[in-house]
Amino acid sequence: MHAIRWRLILLSPEEEEEIAAQLAGPGWYAAVGNILAQEGPVNIISPDDWRYKWVENTLRRLERAIPILQREKDLEPKWLECGPDDIPIPPPAEYPLRPRPRASEYIRRFAELSCARTVSPAPHSIAGPPYSLILVDKPESSNAFSYGFGPDGGGGVVVFSGFLDEILSKHQEMSVENYPTQPPQSNSWWSSLFGAVFPSNPKPLQPTQCIPTEEQTSELAILLAHELSHLVLAHHLETLSSGSIIYPGVISIFTDVARALLFPVTMLFGPFLNDALASMGKVGSGEFSQIAEYCTSQAQEIEADIVSARLLAHAGFDPRHAVKFWEDRKETEQTAECSPAAAAKARYDDDHAGKVMRWMGSDTHPINVQRVAKLKEELERWERVRQQMREKLRAEQSRDSH
Repeated sequence: MHAIRWRLILLSPEEEEEIAAQLAGPGWYAAVGNILAQEGPVNIISPDDWRYKWVENTLRRLERAIPILQREKDLEPKWLECGPDDIPIPPPAEYPLRPRPRASEYIRRFAELSCARTVSPAPHSIAGPPYSLILVDKPESSNAFSYGFGPDGGGGVVVFSGFLDEILSKHQEMSVENYPTQPPQSNSWWSSLFGAVFPSNPKPLQPTQCIPTEEQTSELAILLAHELSHLVLAHHLETLSSGSIIYPGVISIFTDVARALLFPVTMLFGPFLNDALASMGKVGSGEFSQIAEYCTSQAQEIEADIVSARLLAHAGFDPRHAVKFWEDRKETEQTAECSPAAAAKARYDDDHAGKVMRWMGSDTHPINVQRVAKLKEELERWERVRQQMREKLRAEQSRDSH
């Protein structure tokens, strides 16, 4: 982990493997297709489209930086030598990215230690890359969202064309070449496999090849790195566990305890008061779940921003550009990090939970403001740690020379 935060995921390894098996391969596309189909017909951008290739190449470039998160300590000379004009490389994380060990690994360690044997660490790998990718032709939606968990494409990213249109319109220096005279007819596995799930309509002709600028690719990478961070941090599993197991279970326990303590009173008034308490418990469960999910989603977004900055730096993108990117992003349904159909409901739930949190005296700043502030703090911390380490090394060299 690159952020200090306790997480409780009440899913057994077998349950996690079952989820990963369901989403592996075509399963992820089917699951995402069901999500997108709630909004009506879905138009998918073909992998032959230059926009898809642009997004895919950027995504794969970021994926190649994921293993570096596990061995950042090996980069010590490199991150110390960064100058003011160089892309800042982060200092090694105090808690490197590591997959959660399985229970069988703990049992093996205990057995080896009890026999006074040397315990060799189990090999760690991040399950996931290469991740799946879908581009949805939806100009009115300017964002992306990640979904899933597990290897063999069990996790992936969905990008809406509105976001690509937005960043392409900012910089007009892009080179455009060769417009086709007829729309290409795709006979690939993509169209045969997902033609029924993602029916497509004829679309205006697109240029066969465009060369986006470095600034455009950088903005694309910032959003993709953020979504990748959600995947490598298993935020989907955390949300699934908390929403379906933890929060309902906690509320149910408290409701049952309250009803048991108040039973002598409710017994005098008959079953009506007892049923009323049960109904209040159900309503309170919904309110508590909204508040808990609101807080968890805020923590996850900030956590993903921090990890994405590391991904960007290791992939050769300047993470300082992410500050301006998120400052310019507005919190609307069109830019929500979910499917547009779910954005309106999520917006209402977040607004409602936010009002309750403010009534309880919690922070009143919008989530976007908090995210930018935390990201700035993280980048400033990188430079501060770098300067401290340089001063320490200079002091040690000076002491050795005397």
